[in-house]
Amino acid sequence: MDFTFYKYQGTGNDFVLIDNREAFFPKKDTALVAKICDRRFGVGADGLILLENHPSADFKMVYYNSDGHLSTMCGNGGRCISHFAKFLNIISEKATFQAVDGMHETIVKEDWVSLKMNDVATVNVFENHIFLNTGSPHHVALVSNLQEFNVFDNGKTIRNTTYGKEGSNINFVEQEAAAVFAVRTYERGVENETFSCGTGVTAVAIAMFETGKTSQNKVTLKTPGGTLQVRFEKEADCYKNVYLEGPAIQVFKGIWK
Repeated sequence: MDFTFYKYQGTGNDFVLIDNREAFFPKKDTALVAKICDRRFGVGADGLILLENHPSADFKMVYYNSDGHLSTMCGNGGRCISHFAKFLNIISEKATFQAVDGMHETIVKEDWVSLKMNDVATVNVFENHIFLNTGSPHHVALVSNLQEFNVFDNGKTIRNTTYGKEGSNINFVEQEAAAVFAVRTYERGVENETFSCGTGVTAVAIAMFETGKTSQNKVTLKTPGGTLQVRFEKEADCYKNVYLEGPAIQVFKGIWK
């Protein structure tokens, strides 16, 4: 089966995007998805995303991790598929789409995409970490000397021993300024550190505000793949109007043989 695909990246978090509005893609073929995402035997990506028709929204987003399995919400993927929808002339600038965690709104201005995330009502603060769900589960921990920190080993251990088979994404954070944080993330499903994680930096921004590390509701997050911004409003105990903002870039187009 031959089909066209597009490679995207959002601050180094990379994806294979496929226009599946004609429903040709074998969605249950876990091995095929994993092979496409393989960096030696396939295209290479942190995940694969299908753009599909939706009865009332502009489109539907179906997201797979690089292990081939359907996964929870991917923030950078949501920004990339919005750019893709504009490229396909499905939208002009604003979009509404359905993802696994519900409906989302986006604004696409050239290669900059602003994605509205779901409200966050629960932030669990523990002695050495914070846990919250921003469409995907996230463990957030402050560390020193993040650049030299062993993200893979520590992230893998916490992901498996603390959260078991279902797992959690693990974020390690170092504060650089009043509202600037460096972030490195170990992602479940990829089972490795990624260059960036959209739901992860969203979780970090909210966690840092919740614990008083910043008093600002617009936070800059520096990842190995680039810089993202998260802004939000806190009403009572709920974080609302949460936006993940940053670049989404189409890298190349190809044909899978």
